[in-house]
Amino acid sequence: MKVRFTGRSVRVRLDDLETDMLLHRQPLELALSWPGGGWSVRLDPGQSGVSAQGGAVVVGLADHLETLLDPLQEGVSLEGFGGDLKIRIEKDFRPEHLA
Repeated sequence: MKVRFTGRSVRVRLDDLETDMLLHRQPLELALSWPGGGWSVRLDPGQSGVSAQGGAVVVGLADHLETLLDPLQEGVSLEGFGGDLKIRIEKDFRPEHLA
């Protein structure tokens, strides 16, 4: 999972194995920790909505999973906290996955 934090947005790019984990309802998490803090993003196919505590963001994909897993869709966009946070989750497949 590749995560990019910018301003008020988070962009997540998934490879085929990570997308398959979501298909099987397994959450994905990427964390960067340091003494006294850190950042993390968790994609949870069993939850809905976006929540955060400290530097941890949880993105519930239950309402968007079908669209995300559709082979014809590149990804999904969500908003959290009344639109203050934009989240884009994309599938980062090489062309051989499209055949």
